[in-house]
Amino acid sequence: EKKNYLKFISLIHLTFSFFPGSSGEISLTQTPGSQSVVPGQTVSIRCRTSSSVSSNLHWYLQKSGEAPKLLIYLATNRYSGVSDRFSGSGYNNDFTLTISGVQAEDSGVYYCQQGYNTPFTQ
Repeated sequence: EKKNYLKFISLIHLTFSFFPGSSGEISLTQTPGSQSVVPGQTVSIRCRTSSSVSSNLHWYLQKSGEAPKLLIYLATNRYSGVSDRFSGSGYNNDFTLTISGVQAEDSGVYYCQQGYNTPFTQ
């Protein structure tokens, strides 16, 4: 019996530098790079920052052809209208986005962004 797998893609590392050559820029690394999961499973995406950002870490989901949508802000707070299947945890430089009971509509590109100092990086 063939299972219906969903593809989850998480950007491993993407940094936008608004001040080329600036020192002290915070870089972010997400793991794993991608996951294929069965609907109903729980998925976790980890985001590590190169230095402490306190709780200034936000999670976004971008679906094909759409603008990114904020899921979690300040590490643990669900944005208005976001399903309670999404939750965030972590502090300083180690954060996790957890999706419980994954559904087909959750498929897309997930990324974290730090808002601790400029340039804000993803």
